[in-house]
Amino acid sequence: MPRQCGVATFTYDLATNVGEREIVALHPPGEPGPYPAEVRHRIRRDVQGDYGYVAQALNDCGVDVVSVQYDPDIWGGDEGSFVLDFVAPLDVPSVVTLHRVRRDASALQRRIVGELVERAGATIAMSRTAADVLARVYHLDRDRIDVVPYGVSHLPFVAPDTIKPKLGMQGKSVIFSFGQLAPGKGFESVVEAMPAVIATYPSARYVILGASSPETIAADGEAYRAGIEKRVAKLGLSEHVKFIDRFVGRVELCTWLEAADVFVAPSPQLDQTVSGPLSYAMGAGKAIVSTRSAYAGEQLGGDRGKFVDSGTPEEYAQAILGLLGDPDSRAAMGKRVYDHSRAMVWWEVGRRYRDIFDRAARAGSRPASRAQQPTGRKLTAAVV
Repeated sequence: MPRQCGVATFTYDLATNVGEREIVALHPPGEPGPYPAEVRHRIRRDVQGDYGYVAQALNDCGVDVVSVQYDPDIWGGDEGSFVLDFVAPLDVPSVVTLHRVRRDASALQRRIVGELVERAGATIAMSRTAADVLARVYHLDRDRIDVVPYGVSHLPFVAPDTIKPKLGMQGKSVIFSFGQLAPGKGFESVVEAMPAVIATYPSARYVILGASSPETIAADGEAYRAGIEKRVAKLGLSEHVKFIDRFVGRVELCTWLEAADVFVAPSPQLDQTVSGPLSYAMGAGKAIVSTRSAYAGEQLGGDRGKFVDSGTPEEYAQAILGLLGDPDSRAAMGKRVYDHSRAMVWWEVGRRYRDIFDRAARAGSRPASRAQQPTGRKLTAAVV
């Protein structure tokens, strides 16, 4: 808090699982405080001088390692280049987590990531696909990249019908998606699939949870959401499509996940190498319908999900109807993805991060060898 986005949520969860830590917050213009007490330093995102100043402060404050969360859209400068002004003065070893790895990266982005990896004591990618892209496109040493999955909450594997009454959805077939609303997320195609779904299952409800992204609001206000809502009204779906227009806490989000019969990940960005919403759905043991993105292809192989290749409303309808019409197959698919996701639960992901932090701290500012083993000593981490 106060930022509400996927990287902020991930950073909160990571910090909670690190142990002794403090937080350095990137502070976008106009975003109000107050921050929690664990936020010891703030970097004004667009003030280049703040980056080196805070880095020097961390050198003097007794932390053992600095954990850097890098997404080019969050850091200041062209394509997030101010991150280099932060890591360059660090005497404390850093561990960089790459939240976005693009196949079509610009030359500037490849240079920024290359310098981050060169300076870091360790670098973490969130999927094997991301690590492979770093090797092929960014020409980085694959052996320098640790693959640690996106962390998810531990949820029991439950029957959706036992949870639906908590949300007023008893007797409904619940189709669910969540994430910040923005153009290019693919929600429209699922909305347009709903007439065919309700022709067979009149009780079906499609729930879209999430506020519009700050960038979308800054550029176009709520035009994108208004466009989807207008389409819902035109198709006569007002009773069948529910918008939850806010950023919700973990308990409410997990309740919706548990209540869902089918989770839909409709992103048309096929080069996507990690997805928080898809990871959460896996952790909840959902039957998943997804586009064949790079991340979904890695995680949902082995009949752990159902893919749509063209992304048309007709294809979404066919996939959703197939799952709704076969409860046994739907439950079995959910159990397969649930079992697969146990390595993504935060206590396991947190343990792996602590091991990597320990390895980087012991190696000092030099690049760490992955063969070194952790000592288990207590660490203090600054998480940025």
